[in-house]
Amino acid sequence: MEIASLSNIKKELKNLPPEVLHDVITRLAKYKKDNKELLSYLLFEAHNEDEYIRQVKEEIDLEFMSLNRSSFYLAKKTIRKVLKTTNKHIRFSGKKETEIELLLYFCKKLKGSRLDYKRSRVVFNMYLNQVKRIQKVISMLHEDLQYDYREELEAL
Repeated sequence: MEIASLSNIKKELKNLPPEVLHDVITRLAKYKKDNKELLSYLLFEAHNEDEYIRQVKEEIDLEFMSLNRSSFYLAKKTIRKVLKTTNKHIRFSGKKETEIELLLYFCKKLKGSRLDYKRSRVVFNMYLNQVKRIQKVISMLHEDLQYDYREELEAL
């Protein structure tokens, strides 16, 4: 079975009546948690990006609170989980400003976690990769925003 391209799917969705479109979206949401989360974002949170960022930051805070500092292995797993969650929320939003805000917050929380992240090459590289990613995204923004975000990045 061949999977249709995204452009073909878009064309077909435009031709569907609203009732059928409603059924298709509902059925899609049933099959995967990520689909349901994305639909929730699009329907209820996309109109207020600041509130969405605040909620994601709270989620990051909660996950960092559960960081197991007794075992570096377990701490590393938790940090990876937090980064995975952060990236998921960044994908949902699709906005560069949201990406920078959340990645900066992740890096600040990692530095403030009282965990010697420089001791572990994996965790330190994870941190450095996020800083590089922030720099790359900042370079795509308007100059005024670049200046503001670069100052925050330098504070790291």
